[in-house]
Amino acid sequence: MKGSGPRGDRDAKAEALRRFQAAISGLDLAGLTQVAGDLDQLGGRLARAAARPDRRRPPLPGRHVLRVRVDLDDATPPIWRRLDLRSDLTLDVLHQVLQAAFGWSDSHLHRFSLGGGPFHPTAQLFLCPYDVEEDEEEGGIPAADVRLDETLQELGDELVYAYDYGDGWELTLRLEAVRPAMGDTPPAVIIEGARAAPPEDCGGLRDAASLATVLDDPDLFDLDGVNRSLQQPFFVLRELGVDPRLVDLVNRLAHSVVGDDLAVRALALTSAPTRPERDELAAALPGHLWFLDRARGGGIELTAAGYLKPADVEAASLMVPAIGGWIGKNNRESMAIPLLEFRKSLQRAGLLRKHKGALVLTRAGAAAQRDPVVLWGHLCSRLVPAGGGFDTVATLLLLAYAGSSANRELPLTTVAAALTALGWRRSDGQPIEPYSLYRLAAFDVLANVTGRPAALGGRHRISPAAAALATEALRPNA
Repeated sequence: MKGSGPRGDRDAKAEALRRFQAAISGLDLAGLTQVAGDLDQLGGRLARAAARPDRRRPPLPGRHVLRVRVDLDDATPPIWRRLDLRSDLTLDVLHQVLQAAFGWSDSHLHRFSLGGGPFHPTAQLFLCPYDVEEDEEEGGIPAADVRLDETLQELGDELVYAYDYGDGWELTLRLEAVRPAMGDTPPAVIIEGARAAPPEDCGGLRDAASLATVLDDPDLFDLDGVNRSLQQPFFVLRELGVDPRLVDLVNRLAHSVVGDDLAVRALALTSAPTRPERDELAAALPGHLWFLDRARGGGIELTAAGYLKPADVEAASLMVPAIGGWIGKNNRESMAIPLLEFRKSLQRAGLLRKHKGALVLTRAGAAAQRDPVVLWGHLCSRLVPAGGGFDTVATLLLLAYAGSSANRELPLTTVAAALTALGWRRSDGQPIEPYSLYRLAAFDVLANVTGRPAALGGRHRISPAAAALATEALRPNA
């Protein structure tokens, strides 16, 4: 979300709910139950429905094209679009299609509803990430988890889309036709439409006379322009299987100082990732394989303070690339920081664990020790942390830049600028600095995926193997 849109939308939604409550305050209990469903309490306050009905249907078998007419509610004369939409689109992608079709900039909250309006207590709600995170017990589910053909299947079926809870735009999508999709069917194409859509933050203007005061030509509808918008990076990246969380970040940063560069780098990831051959994998993972081999049997015995013993520190320092050039004798792990961080990254990745004073293999570590291909796949699956916090967002951006930086320095300053543009700050309120990225587990992994001799190691230089690993992690199904 950008700017103050979400806060304004949140206040507008609260006001809409207050108006709804006032409208039904004179009803008796039977009337309230009919309108609102199960009530938690009475006494001047409407409680939320305890559960909303599930109005979704199983997806259609195979891919189809759904021809849908989309009308802006209460617009006079009508403002509408007709689109061909592929049935397997998820509603978070449909949201972006509608933004392009109506020329909006995705600056406010949105939601879909089935079986009623977007704030009706018995409608099924499909929510944007912000509403999901707020968790107001509305009973909605993430729009990203729902396919279009779970909501529209039979001619005349309707789905409601609400955008900008302040201006209160509501679009009604009505299914007009269903036909089989071809193998090269694009996700969305606009067929025709009429009139320019109201611009962002115009106060909810819908009639021609009012729109003429804020639009140069209210009758203008640029069909070709909308279809060009439907080919922007968001749709290309989603179609080619790039991690949707990264695609969302690319979209959100489109108009920032890093937007153009990030889009180019993300599009470079769409080339099919090339995994190194087995022997090349082993050569590119010397530090990983040293620890896994050394931990076989009884494990790697640790000191009473929980560190590697000096002999193991010296041996590991010859194999872990990131320790190359580190000042000192490298015989105390507490002083060999790149080695210590790398060892911790193996534990975070679930390959090693502490047990009775030793580092031992996990079940995943034992399988990876026997086969570098298994190790590679495990690293790919564990590079991006779960959740949506700073580490997850920072890792996604780090991998995007790493995947397009083979044999080059990782542009940490640019990654930090992207995070700052997204609204992240250090604990003291200052912008994100490159050193904030050093603690990411993925940073330690990528810095040590290289066959370069330890003496030539460089934590910021991305090897071709590390770039391939980053790319594969962002395209797991490619």
